[in-house]
Amino acid sequence: MSFAPHITVATIVTQQSPNNETLYLLVKEHAEGRVVYNQPAGHLENDETLIQAAIRETLEETGCHVAIDAMLGVSHYVAPSNGQTYIRFTFIGTLLKQNLTAKLDQGIIAAQWLTKAHIIDRQDALRSPLILNDITRYEHGETLPLHTIYNHL
Repeated sequence: MSFAPHITVATIVTQQSPNNETLYLLVKEHAEGRVVYNQPAGHLENDETLIQAAIRETLEETGCHVAIDAMLGVSHYVAPSNGQTYIRFTFIGTLLKQNLTAKLDQGIIAAQWLTKAHIIDRQDALRSPLILNDITRYEHGETLPLHTIYNHL
């Protein structure tokens, strides 16, 4: 059997609440037989860049149009549920507009804006530990410029 890790992307998108709390865009979805919360995320498709994949996945899962500003980093994760290895590129995006009536990807229940405290309250329902790890890294200002990614398509 050959080793073939899954290449995925995820996006951190924030906005400020009326009382000036940071809200994070998450997806409430059906996955692995349960309802979970995840960042907008998905697989890289053939003939697209990592940034294009992050923009596409965010739109398909949330109805949000985003601009990608920076890369947070790369995560190596082996999912205990299926033993699959994932190499995930997480990006930081800026919300341009949200279509509240957009048809979302199959399995998506809703896009939700949650504070970090609300995300921690739902920790048992997070799709992976990468979500809180990414948020913590984001809050610490860990970013990489987009030019660190070279696209030779």
